[in-house]
This record gives sequence, structure tokens and C-alpha cells, in this order.
Amino acid sequence: MSNLKIISKLKWKIFLWSILFICLYLALFYGNQFGINQRIIILFTLVLGTFTQIFSGITSLIAIIPFVGPFILKVISIPIFYFLNALGWLVSAVAIKKGYVNELSKSRTVTLALLVGIIIGYILGNVIPLDK
Repeated sequence: MSNLKIISKLKWKIFLWSILFICLYLALFYGNQFGINQRIIILFTLVLGTFTQIFSGITSLIAIIPFVGPFILKVISIPIFYFLNALGWLVSAVAIKKGYVNELSKSRTVTLALLVGIIIGYILGNVIPLDK
């Protein structure tokens, strides 16, 4: 197979990986200006990637159970998101009372970026098939 065919076949994956590396580079390069240590960015990326793979593997095993698997996933995943949202609101209320408004706004921005990334990843995961 020629290099041109390989590149044209994997163009979306190459595009997504390049965007991922550009975002990671920008986070490492501009993170100091926003008070974020580079070690924290690298550790967060590794930990998030590891837990995402573990959660994905467990949910894949549950999803292969016929008829009941997808229902179990919906029953488990929706309350988890509600719990995390409620926990975020409680922590925000405590932080506002203690006077950490600037730090709270920064953390809410990071949380919003994370949720948008999860949504984009979910959409791209359903649009771009793994095997052709």
C-alpha cells in the first residue's frame, strides 16, 4: 500500500491526533501564564487517559450483555453525572462563601472545557468508525 493511500485512509485520525497534540502543546506552553504548573498538566493528562480507558473497557464489557447491557449502562451513567454536578455545585457554594471567586471561575472554565471535550469525543467516536 502506498503512503498516499495510507494517509488518505487515516486522514481523520491523523487530524484528530494532531489537534490533540497541538492542544497539549498550547497547554504546556501557555499554562505558566495562567498559573498552571506543567507537571500538573502532564499528570492530569496521564491520569485522565488511564481512567478513561479503564471506564471504557468496563462499560464495553457490560454493553456486550444482550438486551440488558445498554440499559444497565444508562442506569449507571446518568446518576453518576448528576452526582458529579451536585458535588460541583456544593463545592462552588463553599468556595464562594470562603471568598475563592477567582479560583472558582478558573475551575469552572476548566470544567466546561472538559465537558465540551467529552461531548466532542463522544460525537467523534460515533461518527468515525474504529474499523473499516
